[in-house]
Amino acid sequence: MAGHFEAVPGGGAAVALDEVEVSILRSLAVQLLELIGPGDEPGADADPLAALFAEGPSEPPSDPALRRLFPDAYGEDTEELRAAAADFRRFTENDLRTRKREDALAVVRALDGLASEGPEESAVLKLAPDESRAWLGTLNDLRLTIATRLDITEDEESERLYRLPDSDPRKPMVMAYLWLGALQESLVGTLMS
Repeated sequence: MAGHFEAVPGGGAAVALDEVEVSILRSLAVQLLELIGPGDEPGADADPLAALFAEGPSEPPSDPALRRLFPDAYGEDTEELRAAAADFRRFTENDLRTRKREDALAVVRALDGLASEGPEESAVLKLAPDESRAWLGTLNDLRLTIATRLDITEDEESERLYRLPDSDPRKPMVMAYLWLGALQESLVGTLMS
Protein backbone atom coordinates (compact mmCIF):
# COMPACT_ATOMS: atom_id res chain seq x y z
CA MET A 1 0.00 0.00 0.00
CA ALA A 2 2.92 2.36 0.55
CA GLY A 3 2.89 5.03 -2.10
CA HIS A 4 -0.35 4.10 -3.85
CA PHE A 5 -4.05 3.91 -3.08
CA GLU A 6 -5.85 0.62 -2.59
CA ALA A 7 -9.55 -0.13 -2.41
CA VAL A 8 -11.25 -0.51 0.95
CA PRO A 9 -14.60 -2.17 1.66
CA GLY A 10 -17.50 0.15 0.98
CA GLY A 11 -15.98 1.84 -2.06
CA GLY A 12 -13.37 4.07 -0.49
CA ALA A 13 -9.60 4.10 -0.79
CA ALA A 14 -6.62 3.91 1.55
CA VAL A 15 -2.97 4.91 1.27
CA ALA A 16 0.00 4.72 3.62
CA LEU A 17 1.79 8.05 3.96
CA ASP A 18 4.91 8.83 5.94
CA GLU A 19 5.43 12.06 7.85
CA VAL A 20 7.28 13.78 4.98
CA GLU A 21 4.59 12.84 2.44
CA VAL A 22 1.87 14.14 4.77
CA SER A 23 3.79 17.39 5.22
CA ILE A 24 4.29 17.88 1.48
CA LEU A 25 0.66 17.11 0.61
CA ARG A 26 -0.63 19.39 3.37
CA SER A 27 1.67 22.23 2.35
CA LEU A 28 0.65 21.96 -1.30
CA ALA A 29 -3.07 21.83 -0.42
CA VAL A 30 -2.73 24.93 1.78
CA GLN A 31 -0.91 26.74 -1.03
CA LEU A 32 -3.73 25.75 -3.39
CA LEU A 33 -6.25 27.21 -0.93
CA GLU A 34 -4.27 30.45 -0.84
CA LEU A 35 -4.18 30.55 -4.65
CA ILE A 36 -7.93 29.94 -4.99
CA GLY A 37 -8.63 32.62 -2.41
CA PRO A 38 -11.06 32.93 0.46
CA GLY A 39 -14.72 32.27 0.03
CA ASP A 40 -17.57 34.52 0.96
CA GLU A 41 -18.77 33.33 4.33
CA PRO A 42 -22.50 33.99 4.54
CA GLY A 43 -23.76 35.41 7.79
CA ALA A 44 -26.30 33.62 9.96
CA ASP A 45 -29.09 35.78 8.55
CA ALA A 46 -27.91 35.62 4.91
CA ASP A 47 -30.52 34.99 2.25
CA PRO A 48 -29.78 31.57 0.66
CA LEU A 49 -31.63 32.56 -2.53
CA ALA A 50 -29.44 35.63 -2.95
CA ALA A 51 -26.38 33.34 -2.97
CA LEU A 52 -27.90 31.38 -5.87
CA PHE A 53 -28.05 34.52 -7.99
CA ALA A 54 -24.71 36.03 -6.97
CA GLU A 55 -22.62 36.81 -10.00
CA GLY A 56 -18.95 36.03 -10.25
CA PRO A 57 -16.24 37.53 -12.43
CA SER A 58 -16.71 37.74 -16.17
CA GLU A 59 -13.01 38.02 -17.04
CA PRO A 60 -10.50 35.15 -16.77
CA PRO A 61 -8.03 35.37 -13.88
CA SER A 62 -4.71 37.08 -14.60
CA ASP A 63 -2.65 34.36 -12.87
CA PRO A 64 -1.82 31.61 -15.42
CA ALA A 65 -2.36 28.85 -12.83
CA LEU A 66 -5.80 30.20 -11.97
CA ARG A 67 -6.59 30.46 -15.68
CA ARG A 68 -5.75 26.76 -15.94
CA LEU A 69 -7.95 25.92 -12.95
CA PHE A 70 -10.79 28.14 -14.21
CA PRO A 71 -10.53 28.05 -18.01
CA ASP A 72 -12.89 29.72 -20.46
CA ALA A 73 -15.81 27.51 -21.41
CA TYR A 74 -15.61 28.39 -25.08
CA GLY A 75 -12.92 29.40 -27.51
CA GLU A 76 -12.25 33.05 -28.01
CA ASP A 77 -12.42 32.97 -31.80
CA THR A 78 -15.34 35.37 -32.13
CA GLU A 79 -16.95 38.15 -30.16
CA GLU A 80 -20.00 35.93 -29.67
CA LEU A 81 -17.91 33.14 -28.12
CA ARG A 82 -16.08 35.61 -25.86
CA ALA A 83 -19.44 36.97 -24.65
CA ALA A 84 -20.77 33.45 -24.04
CA ALA A 85 -17.60 32.53 -22.11
CA ALA A 86 -17.93 35.67 -19.97
CA ASP A 87 -21.57 34.85 -19.17
CA PHE A 88 -20.73 31.23 -18.37
CA ARG A 89 -17.86 32.32 -16.08
CA ARG A 90 -20.05 34.91 -14.34
CA PHE A 91 -22.60 32.26 -13.35
CA THR A 92 -20.32 29.28 -12.62
CA GLU A 93 -16.91 30.39 -11.34
CA ASN A 94 -18.00 31.16 -7.77
CA ASP A 95 -19.47 27.66 -7.38
CA LEU A 96 -16.42 26.06 -8.96
CA ARG A 97 -14.10 27.99 -6.63
CA THR A 98 -16.22 26.89 -3.66
CA ARG A 99 -16.01 23.23 -4.69
CA LYS A 100 -12.26 23.40 -5.25
CA ARG A 101 -11.84 25.14 -1.89
CA GLU A 102 -13.98 22.52 -0.11
CA ASP A 103 -12.05 19.67 -1.76
CA ALA A 104 -8.68 21.14 -0.71
CA LEU A 105 -9.99 21.71 2.83
CA ALA A 106 -11.11 18.07 2.95
CA VAL A 107 -7.55 17.02 2.04
CA VAL A 108 -6.03 19.24 4.74
CA ARG A 109 -8.49 17.98 7.37
CA ALA A 110 -7.88 14.34 6.45
CA LEU A 111 -4.13 14.85 6.71
CA ASP A 112 -4.50 16.70 10.01
CA GLY A 113 -6.43 13.69 11.36
CA LEU A 114 -3.58 11.26 10.66
CA ALA A 115 -1.31 10.04 13.38
CA SER A 116 1.79 7.99 12.63
CA GLU A 117 3.56 5.70 15.04
CA GLY A 118 6.79 7.64 14.74
CA PRO A 119 9.01 9.48 12.25
CA GLU A 120 9.93 6.26 10.42
CA GLU A 121 6.40 4.85 10.39
CA SER A 122 3.61 5.47 7.93
CA ALA A 123 0.07 6.36 8.82
CA VAL A 124 -2.77 4.82 6.86
CA LEU A 125 -5.22 7.32 5.44
CA LYS A 126 -8.66 5.81 4.81
CA LEU A 127 -11.08 7.72 2.62
CA ALA A 128 -14.81 7.25 2.11
CA PRO A 129 -16.03 7.41 -1.51
CA ASP A 130 -16.97 11.11 -1.31
CA GLU A 131 -13.64 11.94 0.33
CA SER A 132 -11.87 10.00 -2.44
CA ARG A 133 -13.54 12.21 -5.05
CA ALA A 134 -12.47 15.34 -3.16
CA TRP A 135 -8.91 14.02 -3.06
CA LEU A 136 -9.00 13.22 -6.76
CA GLY A 137 -10.12 16.76 -7.57
CA THR A 138 -7.43 18.31 -5.38
CA LEU A 139 -4.65 16.07 -6.73
CA ASN A 140 -5.70 17.11 -10.24
CA ASP A 141 -5.77 20.81 -9.28
CA LEU A 142 -2.32 20.55 -7.67
CA ARG A 143 -0.88 18.91 -10.78
CA LEU A 144 -2.43 21.53 -13.07
CA THR A 145 -1.06 24.32 -10.90
CA ILE A 146 2.44 22.87 -10.73
CA ALA A 147 2.41 22.09 -14.46
CA THR A 148 1.54 25.71 -15.16
CA ARG A 149 4.29 27.01 -12.90
CA LEU A 150 6.81 24.64 -14.55
CA ASP A 151 5.46 25.44 -18.03
CA ILE A 152 4.63 21.80 -18.72
CA THR A 153 2.30 21.60 -21.68
CA GLU A 154 2.79 18.22 -23.35
CA ASP A 155 2.81 14.65 -22.04
CA GLU A 156 6.01 14.05 -24.00
CA GLU A 157 7.72 16.59 -21.79
CA SER A 158 7.40 14.27 -18.79
CA GLU A 159 10.31 12.24 -20.20
CA ARG A 160 12.38 15.41 -20.16
CA LEU A 161 11.35 15.98 -16.54
CA TYR A 162 12.79 12.63 -15.48
CA ARG A 163 16.19 13.67 -16.84
CA LEU A 164 16.52 17.03 -15.04
CA PRO A 165 19.84 17.29 -13.22
CA ASP A 166 19.67 17.48 -9.43
CA SER A 167 21.16 20.97 -9.61
CA ASP A 168 18.11 22.31 -11.51
CA PRO A 169 16.07 24.54 -9.14
CA ARG A 170 12.85 23.11 -10.61
CA LYS A 171 13.74 19.57 -9.54
CA PRO A 172 11.82 19.54 -6.20
CA MET A 173 8.62 20.75 -7.88
CA VAL A 174 9.11 18.31 -10.75
CA MET A 175 9.46 15.47 -8.25
CA ALA A 176 6.27 16.65 -6.49
CA TYR A 177 4.47 16.84 -9.86
CA LEU A 178 5.49 13.29 -10.81
CA TRP A 179 4.65 11.92 -7.35
CA LEU A 180 1.22 13.58 -7.37
CA GLY A 181 0.64 12.05 -10.80
CA ALA A 182 1.40 8.57 -9.45
CA LEU A 183 -0.93 9.14 -6.49
CA GLN A 184 -3.65 10.44 -8.78
CA GLU A 185 -3.27 7.49 -11.16
CA SER A 186 -3.46 4.97 -8.33
CA LEU A 187 -6.55 6.69 -6.88
CA VAL A 188 -8.30 6.68 -10.26
CA GLY A 189 -7.46 2.99 -10.68
CA THR A 190 -8.76 2.21 -7.20
CA LEU A 191 -12.02 4.08 -7.73
CA MET A 192 -12.60 2.38 -11.08
CA SER A 193 -12.02 -1.15 -9.76
